[in-house]
Amino acid sequence: MTLTVGDTAPSFTLPRAEGGEITLDPGAGAATVVVFTANHCPYALAWHERMLDAAREYGERGVRFLAVNSNDAERYPQDGPEAMRERVEEEGGWPHPFLFDASQEAARAFGAERTPDVFVFDADLSLRYRGAPDADYQDESQGAAWLRDALDALLDGRELERAETEPVGCTIKWRG
Repeated sequence: MTLTVGDTAPSFTLPRAEGGEITLDPGAGAATVVVFTANHCPYALAWHERMLDAAREYGERGVRFLAVNSNDAERYPQDGPEAMRERVEEEGGWPHPFLFDASQEAARAFGAERTPDVFVFDADLSLRYRGAPDADYQDESQGAAWLRDALDALLDGRELERAETEPVGCTIKWRG
């Protein structure tokens, strides 16, 4: 299954790298961003700071960000829960939780394909944007522009000019 614009987010409860669990539920924010990401993917790493900046800025405006790692941790131990926790600690903490999808059920339910793969939902968890953070992972000056455009429109009650782009990045590393 792949979510399309207008679909409702599938619910999940996932463990945080930092401890505890997080549940995706409606009304938790003015909008919710779910980004499937990874520790080892060069694309996800290239967009990482831009995503953290967006999470800091839009978090102050009531937007909830959730980063989800669904890669097979047996074949890719650098994407396992311990490595995730160490990364968050080494970076001095993140402005949002880093969640581990060991069963890969969340990634399958969303139809996530790449790292990063960004999903933006309104307060009722209706999908409003899906795709890449911006047009070029190598150009930091892009600043996650497509994500920011989607959030600005959503928060301002406007229609999104761009509701979907092609996710660019490493494929999710599926088990077996």
